[in-house]
Amino acid sequence: MLSAKKVLIPQIAYPTYRVGGILAGAEVIEVDIDAATWPRTSVDLAWINSPSNPTGRVQSEDELRAALAWMRTTDSVLASDECYLSFPDSKKSQSILRLTDGNNRGVLAVHSLSKRSNMAGYRGSFIVGDPLLIAQLLEIRKHMGMMVPLPIQRAVTVALADESHVIEQAERYRNRRARLRKALEELGFTIEFSEAGLYIWCTRGEEDWSTVAWFAERGILVTPGRFYGDQGSRYVRIALTATDEKIIEAVARISA
Repeated sequence: MLSAKKVLIPQIAYPTYRVGGILAGAEVIEVDIDAATWPRTSVDLAWINSPSNPTGRVQSEDELRAALAWMRTTDSVLASDECYLSFPDSKKSQSILRLTDGNNRGVLAVHSLSKRSNMAGYRGSFIVGDPLLIAQLLEIRKHMGMMVPLPIQRAVTVALADESHVIEQAERYRNRRARLRKALEELGFTIEFSEAGLYIWCTRGEEDWSTVAWFAERGILVTPGRFYGDQGSRYVRIALTATDEKIIEAVARISA
């Protein structure tokens, strides 16, 4: 993995996957969710993300198993970004590690307290999976000075030991999504996926910057879909991370 030359990323994806590949000097290849369509040779690493940022798409068990099968037959590394796993809505995602039958060779699951526990400023996260791969990552971290300070580790431990605040936050996101979805659909927006996670992925059938401008005229900031890949150029991502009061205000503004 440390000498990866070809990296697969979803066609619509969080930009950091691409940036990581570029920093490593690798060729970054966009692929469909269906692992049956992925290249079968000369690939070192593939990223999957369920629930997805930005689309909120939840991959089915069959889709996750197909990615595992691809990894086994190509002897590649499969990295599963599971930072939004704690926030289901109409669908619930599952960790890739639930499907490995205890054989985690070549598999990494990535988690972040930034999302799960609203601890973005703490920069607390962890990786679970293949111990040989994790040992290599530890070597990199050691030489790059990326150790997590002990107070942050303690805070992460406390957060991980409590699930009640996560359940409460998941319910907030469900309620916010329901409010915004209703208002947007009444105005002719099409909501795609948005089945879990922190975002609404929607379109008015126009170029994304035009939709961004429409929201900006109402004092609302959304993200153009092209930030996540060319296939997102007619979509926008709406975050559900503002307060309940701000979400209610946003609904009023777009409905006025």
